[in-house]
Amino acid sequence: MGRSREIVRQRKQTNMNQDVDVAIIGAGSAGLSALQEVRRHTENVVLINDGAYGTTCARVGCMPSKALIEAANAFHHRHRLLEMGISGGDRLTLDRAAVLRRVRKLRDAFVAYVLERIKGLGERNIMGRARFVAPDVLEVNGQRVKARSVVIATGSRPIVPAAWKALRECVITSDDLFELETLPSRMAVLGLGSVGAEMAQALSRLGIEVTAFDGVEQVAGLTDPIVNRAAVAILREEFPLYLGTNAVVDADGASVRVSAGANAVIVDKVLVALGRRPNVEGLGLEQIGAELDGNGIPCFNPRTMQVGDLPIYIAGDVNGHRPLLHEAIDEGHIAGYNASSKRPECFQRRTPLSIVFTDPNIAAVGQLFGERHEREIVIGEFDFSEQGRALMANENHGWLRVYADRNNGRLVGAELCAPRGEHLAHMLVCAIHARMTAQEFLRLPFYHPTVEEGVESAVRSIAKMLPCALGPDLATCESIWNETQD
Repeated sequence: MGRSREIVRQRKQTNMNQDVDVAIIGAGSAGLSALQEVRRHTENVVLINDGAYGTTCARVGCMPSKALIEAANAFHHRHRLLEMGISGGDRLTLDRAAVLRRVRKLRDAFVAYVLERIKGLGERNIMGRARFVAPDVLEVNGQRVKARSVVIATGSRPIVPAAWKALRECVITSDDLFELETLPSRMAVLGLGSVGAEMAQALSRLGIEVTAFDGVEQVAGLTDPIVNRAAVAILREEFPLYLGTNAVVDADGASVRVSAGANAVIVDKVLVALGRRPNVEGLGLEQIGAELDGNGIPCFNPRTMQVGDLPIYIAGDVNGHRPLLHEAIDEGHIAGYNASSKRPECFQRRTPLSIVFTDPNIAAVGQLFGERHEREIVIGEFDFSEQGRALMANENHGWLRVYADRNNGRLVGAELCAPRGEHLAHMLVCAIHARMTAQEFLRLPFYHPTVEEGVESAVRSIAKMLPCALGPDLATCESIWNETQD
């Protein structure tokens, strides 16, 4: 038994106000997922939450941002109407305040749905900040909770450099954006990760003069240089984009000056989208006897979510592993299951999938280009500029790259910036998760004309490069019979 469990045994506790099976810290997506799983095994659970209820996704993340994007894209599509023979698009007008009111109305409905999930907890729902006194003891509001197991799911918050906090009226984050009554005429977006890329394009399409900056050359998490080049070129058609130099923000009277190298712009507000920082401060993690990484996050097993050999599990954005909603829900499920069990189980994780809702969508599936040596893979690609269905919709831009293992032809990953890319990404992730080879993938039906035919073309080019003969797409009857008997 490790040193950390010795701490649990040896430390004497007094003044216990509650004794529970499981304590969950945080009522976000991971915490609520853990709660749902724990309640399948026991009702002797407490949920401790500090701050607003409602998940990051529902309040300030995926849901309100997509509502804003939908409005922006609807207004932007007026530019495509004339080419399709539809006149009058140039006379459409936009009420930005009304757009934001609709975003908040939808947001409030999403949050209300989340709050329904904690109804009935009563005293088991504790509002306050939890702090570890020992690995199995939490202090909340001056009282103590002893728990057989603890789930840490405290989420994350936007990063704002300390030097810019004095400009708080002009420097905002995604947590602030949807609370604005209306939108200013000029904005800078700092950081072109998923949030920055989505919001920069959406704000530009809402008629705002947007200038975007990032200190790196890649956007939206892309590692494939060819797909990244296509994405950057597409975004630059809509707003100025300066990459590779860190931005400097200074007050300029009632406005703000943002500069990066020789490029400078005066704006009304700056949206800072430099990522999110895990909420680990004040948890008293030094009391649990676990190893902490350089960011103060307890080291954990991503297949069990367990912190060392302690009865503590960490799930969601707070662990910095895969800060995405579906991953947070999975991690909450794993943490809740293991927190309720006599011994932790190891779970297989899903194939990685991330989607950025720019137009065209940017997505990464499975293993990224930057995660494999180029000599180990065969790459199939497709340029959507001449793709039939994309041409019909006047959205014929973007690039797809699919990666397969050179030794066995198994599809292992993809990166794309492509029309209707969210759907292409889901098709690819299913194939990769099923461990399909290029030849097996080509046995699937592809309807004509669809953008999915672009994926078929990319995978067909992989099959042609593999050492085995391409052969027909269709399996022989004997092969099908053998497969059904396995």
